[in-house]
Amino acid sequence: MKNIVSSEEEHLYSATPITDSARSLITAMQQLRGAQQRQEARSLDQSGLHSQDLRALRYIVQADRSGQPISPKDLITMLNTSSANVTNVIDRLVKKSLVTRDPHPTDRRARFLKPTGVAINEVDAAFEEHHAALISAANSISRADAETTSRVLARLTAALNDVA
Repeated sequence: MKNIVSSEEEHLYSATPITDSARSLITAMQQLRGAQQRQEARSLDQSGLHSQDLRALRYIVQADRSGQPISPKDLITMLNTSSANVTNVIDRLVKKSLVTRDPHPTDRRARFLKPTGVAINEVDAAFEEHHAALISAANSISRADAETTSRVLARLTAALNDVA
């Protein structure tokens, strides 16, 4: 008997696709989603952070790399959570020396969040191998296949967004 937990990602809570090619596509998508979830779990384990803490740290690093200041208020929106929860997340990141609270240049009550060098290295280490593998695989796909796949994924993404 197949392990139910390990095969749950293969289960559909809807009618089965009617064509073999559609079934194959759905199976491939489910396998990709499973691989992404395993990678996310590996990244969390490697970082030693809570899920929401790692998400917040990624946003802070991304903002820093793009030269955009990021505030606790921004994280409330990005993480879709309360100010109390964001305060706890930031406190944990500051305590681990991953983030600093820097003063706002014109509003002395406001603070911007900046990643430390350690934080940047940790985020890179947690995701670099995963992203490099995706880019390597994408680079090995023919232009025609990549264009077709992009269109198919865009349609599937739109279908999911329509029910979100």
